[in-house]
Amino acid sequence: MKFAKYVFGAVAVLAVLTLFLIDPALAQEAAAEATEPAKPALDTGDTAWMLTSTALVLMMTIPGLALFYGGMVRKKNILTIVMQCFATTCIVTVLWMVIGYSWAFTDGGGMQKYLGGMSQFMLKGMTLDSTNGLAATIPESVFMTFQMTFAIITPALIVGAFADRMKFSALVLFMSLWLLVVYAPIAHWVWGGGFLGGAGVLDFAGGTVVHINAGIAGLVTALYLGKRTGYGTENMAPSNLVYSLIGASLLWVGWFGFNAGSAVAANGRAGMAMAVTQIATATAALAWMFAEWLVHKKPSVLGIISGAVAGLVAITPASGFVGPVGALWIGAAAGVGCFFASTTVKRAIGYDDSLDVFGVHCVGGIIGAILTGVFAVEAIGGAKGALEGNVGQIMTQIEGVAATLIWSGLATFVILIVVNIITGVRVSQAVEVEGLDINLHGEVVP
Repeated sequence: MKFAKYVFGAVAVLAVLTLFLIDPALAQEAAAEATEPAKPALDTGDTAWMLTSTALVLMMTIPGLALFYGGMVRKKNILTIVMQCFATTCIVTVLWMVIGYSWAFTDGGGMQKYLGGMSQFMLKGMTLDSTNGLAATIPESVFMTFQMTFAIITPALIVGAFADRMKFSALVLFMSLWLLVVYAPIAHWVWGGGFLGGAGVLDFAGGTVVHINAGIAGLVTALYLGKRTGYGTENMAPSNLVYSLIGASLLWVGWFGFNAGSAVAANGRAGMAMAVTQIATATAALAWMFAEWLVHKKPSVLGIISGAVAGLVAITPASGFVGPVGALWIGAAAGVGCFFASTTVKRAIGYDDSLDVFGVHCVGGIIGAILTGVFAVEAIGGAKGALEGNVGQIMTQIEGVAATLIWSGLATFVILIVVNIITGVRVSQAVEVEGLDINLHGEVVP
């Protein structure tokens, strides 16, 4: 019996050796596999969380932002603004698939500091098990779609600044150019291996990439189009604050996917990001409410929901780097700062940013980005802020803010000039007075 075992073992060894002699390539392949580092396995928990986060972030635009904005405009323009949000979602989805993702998240070679390459044009090379180096435990298809939802909501935020004024044909062209010329490069600068990320700028979920970017673009667009007809003399009160409250609530819930999802894993950092998001948002809502109560003698529904959005904006860059105490201070600063930016400062300068995109998103994003440099905790996000001795991080954050403001502001202005030459950007006064819904889309809210 023992002898039989020895014979069987010897035959097996000879068979393997013979196979390798017949096909030496097999031996080389085996050696390569032995020395090649194992690829990280796809993690089902991480993948499930990121699928959920992706759905939550998409919900932020449709229906969240659409309802939030829709309730704040006059009845004659509700359908127009929800159409703008919905159409932007569709436009960005297609362009992100074709080239936006590649420009934001691939190696740009000699241009890597500023823009990605063409290697994933039309999502070339994406398979069932392919991954992106920034998210090694989830399928690349999930990472791509998650980032797509960020690309969707950023230009959609801008529509609140030019509400009641822009042609629909101009919107289609503007959103297309803005995604490719402004959003994709800035996303690459911060998250795709570009110069801002390389310089150490901390932006966990989009303070610079999303909010400052959209906010300054909104201001430039509002200034370029000019004030609404009747601005300052006619009643332009929100048509339905219940819509806006529902929209703000959907934004709040969806933001957990936005911030906690940016951990790209179901882990402790995602949990902390969720906690600080909740704390900052509630604090900012209360801070705005009390500031308004003190100044205007009454706390309004529009005020408290605007404060909540300001808190969501400000905690976005900090959410993966700060703890609960930092979140509390960031929320308080955002609530008060964005209230005065959207009221006192706006009136003093005299610009017509219809739904306060600049006052909430740009100012809130700047507050959050700079305070990330103050309150960042090494034990949470691996980076020290000023309170832990790294005062220089504040200057690094300011550099990130400045780069975003300059590029987004200038590029948006140039895009508007181009769009105006091709289609014209503003509707006629007659259309504006009668309402965009009936004139641009042939429909009205009953």
